[in-house]
Amino acid sequence: MSLVEIYDAYDVGTVRALEERAFDTVGADALMQRAAHALALAVAREAVSLCGGVYGSTIIILVGPGNNGGDALFAGARLARRGARVTAVRCLGTPHARGLAALRAAGGRLIDLDDLGLDPAARIQQRPAADIVVDGVLGIGGRPGLPEPVALLARACRDWLVTTIAVDLPSGVAADTGAVAGDAFAATRTVTFGVAKPCHLIEPARGRCGEIEVVDIGLDPAPSEDDRAGSGSGRWLRQVQTDQLAAYLPYPDAGSDKYARGVVGIDTGSDTYPGAGVLSTYGAVHSGAGMVRYLGADVPRALIRERLPNVVFSPGRVQAHLVGSGWGDRPDGAAVLARLLGDGLPTVVDADGLGHLPARVPATWLLTPHAGELARLLGEDRSWVTEDPVRAVRAGVEKTGATVLLKGATQLVCTPDQPWIDVALPGPAWTAQAGSGDVLAGICATLLAAGVRTPRAAAAAASLQAYAAHRNPGPVPPQRLAELMPAAIARLQSRRTRQLDEIRRSEWTG
Repeated sequence: MSLVEIYDAYDVGTVRALEERAFDTVGADALMQRAAHALALAVAREAVSLCGGVYGSTIIILVGPGNNGGDALFAGARLARRGARVTAVRCLGTPHARGLAALRAAGGRLIDLDDLGLDPAARIQQRPAADIVVDGVLGIGGRPGLPEPVALLARACRDWLVTTIAVDLPSGVAADTGAVAGDAFAATRTVTFGVAKPCHLIEPARGRCGEIEVVDIGLDPAPSEDDRAGSGSGRWLRQVQTDQLAAYLPYPDAGSDKYARGVVGIDTGSDTYPGAGVLSTYGAVHSGAGMVRYLGADVPRALIRERLPNVVFSPGRVQAHLVGSGWGDRPDGAAVLARLLGDGLPTVVDADGLGHLPARVPATWLLTPHAGELARLLGEDRSWVTEDPVRAVRAGVEKTGATVLLKGATQLVCTPDQPWIDVALPGPAWTAQAGSGDVLAGICATLLAAGVRTPRAAAAAASLQAYAAHRNPGPVPPQRLAELMPAAIARLQSRRTRQLDEIRRSEWTG
């Protein structure tokens, strides 16, 4: 068994299909023992770090009725045989019979949740003598949320700041959607088996997972296209990696001119909302556009001229459009988009522009809504989007024909042209501030103008902004973060150069 990097994540239907396939080849018992072995190793590493060794450490295992509880109990038996004091707590239903028998045979014991003596009226619960808690209450088949006695325990574990290792996923989160309905456990580390699940990539569940280990237990790492569709749900997610981001970005060479780098035409902002025009132009300029033509309203035009003298204010040749941010109530909005549709150029439509969309647009158009804007576009409540963003971003694509970048704590890119959904690199929470989306739209337009395919441009732009934010701990206002973008791009270009050098060396020596 080995650890694998999180790259693809698959929905529950797909995971079940992969497990069934593995059951036919190695057997269900073998898979559980592999999972238990990997989990025991992870807990042992924590015990060594916290206590100096497994022997003498105190471990509490929280179990429900499913296979996750069985994995945890078998892992507990392994740890008990190494000298740990292991107590299993029955939280829901009847524990896995053979796993419980193995734990007892190794010297572990079982108690009921009531035996912990948690007091619903107490502000702070008395902490039990535990070095590590293993959360094996619910697995991928569990519904989001927890019944109140277990929810009280989840809150207590957070209050105690005890190291918590989740089995497959933190109990209480939704495996397929990343939703957290009410209380859920918050893990220090999550050990998941075979492949990652959407909750490992999508907030708010992602924030409950802590460090994530994906352990290869023998599931096929290359499922079929039918499996990837997850029985029609289409929840195959692909996480952008930093090395990929470095490869996605277009870098000029000695022969590049401004048109090779790309000319962006921007019509954003208004006399009422000039900031959107300024910030989207900042995003385009500082992410490397060869030229920016600002074609918007007078007040933002004057502000941009004062701050960015390299921006051009006359119409002319462009290679991508950006419209919509800060338009407000613009009577000619529909006419503007209809005219751009006839141009045949890739186009970013943000914010107020989304209310003027034609019925159908090509996949080369990129829509960049946040959850509220996507909800309005779909005629749904905002909660419909936030409770299942994967469903919502796919619905946006189906309704419009465009590529959709759903902005938020997790940024998803969906397009008609590929069967998976891209997940951008996550950024620090302080980037959630007014103006960040305007800057992002400018970055998207720059990459489109440089010839990057629309879904890749969207995923790269969102990831680049997140990468720059991580490199420059905040709070940093969006206009300042835009100014820091060139240094982030330079760092990524150096990374890409090293990648290519390593490839050449390996080809030469191979």
